[in-house]
Amino acid sequence: MSDAKNNEEMRSAVQKKKYDLAIIGAGPAGMMAALRASECGAAVVLLEKNHMPGIKLLMTGKERCNITNAETDTRKFASRYGKNGKFLLSALYRFGIEETIDFFHKNRLKTKVERGGRVFPESDRSGDVRELFLGLIKENNITLLTNCGIKRISLKQNAIENIIMDNIQITAANYLICTGGLSYPRTGSTGEGYKWARQMGHTVIAPAPALTPVLVRERWVKELEGLSLKNVSISVYQNNKKQDARFGEALFTGAGMSGPIILDMSRSIGKLIVNGQTYIFIDLKPALDFNKLDKRILRDLENHKNMSIKNILPELLPKKLIPVILKLANIAPEKKGHSITKDERRKLKALLKQFPLTIKGLSGFNRAIITSGGVNLKEVDP
Repeated sequence: MSDAKNNEEMRSAVQKKKYDLAIIGAGPAGMMAALRASECGAAVVLLEKNHMPGIKLLMTGKERCNITNAETDTRKFASRYGKNGKFLLSALYRFGIEETIDFFHKNRLKTKVERGGRVFPESDRSGDVRELFLGLIKENNITLLTNCGIKRISLKQNAIENIIMDNIQITAANYLICTGGLSYPRTGSTGEGYKWARQMGHTVIAPAPALTPVLVRERWVKELEGLSLKNVSISVYQNNKKQDARFGEALFTGAGMSGPIILDMSRSIGKLIVNGQTYIFIDLKPALDFNKLDKRILRDLENHKNMSIKNILPELLPKKLIPVILKLANIAPEKKGHSITKDERRKLKALLKQFPLTIKGLSGFNRAIITSGGVNLKEVDP
């Protein structure tokens, strides 16, 4: 019997059955919710418009799947989500980091902890995480329908009455919308869930790209593409006031910056740029204050008096950054160490402590890892 005929027969059977729970969206949230509901005895149908579940899951963590973080302090973990992090506390106390890791271990997926407490599958394969979910869905007799885009949701008194798809209608006692946000639209993320939430009377805060690379105006940034910075401090300024700051790792792209601390700040940057010009300043040597850095530069120049400045700076900077720094400081690359003036030293020091970039905008939903905004949390029972 062909797959098409099997699928048609399954859809016919699904339409005749009254489910306890119908879940729209078979990403990690939808699959996890389906498993938990099934464990509690519910008859569950899981609906996915793509040809397979968990497409975005396969992309996470550079296709390695950063499952969670090993932070054991629940309040500290929640605080990483910003001012609304406390909303998560109730759920995290019921099923937190330890329970999440135990879930995967219990189901024979070994994990490992890397720098920053990031938890990955030991295999470094996001596909293993997805296969675990699909195996459990099958074991728990959860009905999974793919290639089934929702045409319409029928409402009665602001509640879902049934779900209308192509030639099929799903009815359940309860419904769960797990359609996700708008990031990476090529994976099928269209923001349909926001539309349905509005139809049911919810307030939807305008969705915006978050955890997304930052675009800058400086064209020479292309010369730095692929350069990774470690242990740097990055500050965001507007109207000569520091608005945000982070310490850690960052990465230059062909059009701007990305990396952990840039992604973390992208949400606040997105809000700032609406109100005016915003700047990034990178402290390439946060362990040294201006005075200590000046002494370090002076020492290097004295130790290598007859060496060109471009060959002295590798002791302080990544090689890829040196031509850009020298150009911005207006110092000839071949100039000898003994010829560097006090003013040129001052320029170098300023650039190493406050390397400037002018923010042009954000990369948008195509590159955003997540979406901010959505249903107002005041209307959600945690």
